[in-house]
Amino acid sequence: MDVLTLVSALVALAGAATTAVLGYWTQRRLRLVEQRNLMDSYGASLAWAAYDLQSRLYNILRGHETDRSQGPHHGFVSSFHVQGTPKQREFVRRSTVFVLAEYLGWVEILRQDIQFLDLGQSRANRNAVEIISSISTALNRTVSAGDDILRLWRAEQRAIGELMVHPHGEPGRRKCLGYAEFCEKLEADDVFRRWFTPLLEDIDRLAEDTAQAAPRLAELQQKLINLIDVLDPKAERFPQFRQRTSADLRAGRGD
Repeated sequence: MDVLTLVSALVALAGAATTAVLGYWTQRRLRLVEQRNLMDSYGASLAWAAYDLQSRLYNILRGHETDRSQGPHHGFVSSFHVQGTPKQREFVRRSTVFVLAEYLGWVEILRQDIQFLDLGQSRANRNAVEIISSISTALNRTVSAGDDILRLWRAEQRAIGELMVHPHGEPGRRKCLGYAEFCEKLEADDVFRRWFTPLLEDIDRLAEDTAQAAPRLAELQQKLINLIDVLDPKAERFPQFRQRTSADLRAGRGD
């Protein structure tokens, strides 16, 4: 083999190696960009679901405080579940269970479509995963004896999340059932309804005695706020919520 042929072969080999390396890093970069786009898109939906759930918990807990300080039947659950019309009572039951189920649905979507361990060294992503895990723990455990209202084992959380994923979605474009679809399935699908009947009954128990469940629900709400802080660090989606939360903390009331 003459020198020219050898040089040509080496150049060709180097070119092939460079192309392979560049191709690998290009694919890796595209994959990371795709994952980050999914995290941004799904993270926004998860933030809204967390906001809706914490907002309902806020109304329940603040209503409980109102009932205790100003007499019964002034708070959210008492006003609309205990003394409300049958339509209002059913709305409180279904909508409260729905916002919990919707949150679990978006967590399940993230679990299915994003491998958290492949999201790089993003501190925000790691924090989000840790908080999601802590929320799951708060839903799973009991703070005091007899406090099992809205408690779900981890497998139950996964099952409810799976039921809330819209059947017509596809990887990267999944969504949860809307409230109307959720109510329709409650009425028409016996298997679906069986998973949610205990939670609907828990709302009835919560209306009878909020005090026993209040500590764990307050912990759950705070963890949801922590998740919103990670998913919406610049307070772009919920500025009024942040203002209210800050005012409550300054007043020593928490949220």
